[in-house]
Amino acid sequence: MTTGLEDHQIEVTVPSELGYERIARACAASFARMLGFPADRIEDIKTVVAEAVINAMQHGNTDSQDAKVAVSMNFKDDSLHIAVTDSGSGITELPPKPDIDRIIENIDPPVGFGTFIIRQLADKVEFNAMTDGGHVVKMTINFKG
Repeated sequence: MTTGLEDHQIEVTVPSELGYERIARACAASFARMLGFPADRIEDIKTVVAEAVINAMQHGNTDSQDAKVAVSMNFKDDSLHIAVTDSGSGITELPPKPDIDRIIENIDPPVGFGTFIIRQLADKVEFNAMTDGGHVVKMTINFKG
């Protein structure tokens, strides 16, 4: 697929405050539409971006409203490459797949849904990339799922 947008990088930085993930999600959806992604893949992109940004706000930046979350997106090789950066130190251990029954019965805490959803929808994900700017979650969404 040739869109004229290959190797173009889009970046958006939002305050680390719940609600601003909607801006990152909308930017990702708009870029994906420009690239010609099918509607179902755009929904996947919106979901993984929102989940990654919320995790960055709550866990990476530990709800510090002085912190920022940066989202960069690059289209290359028929895939949208998304990186979400926070100021945290990374994930020490990915939570296991959430057990809905145990959560409903108040046996387990309701955690791990964000990383679970990201792992299900992204074609490739790396949770513990580190840069000078902090922790980065890298996700790849292929044009065709």
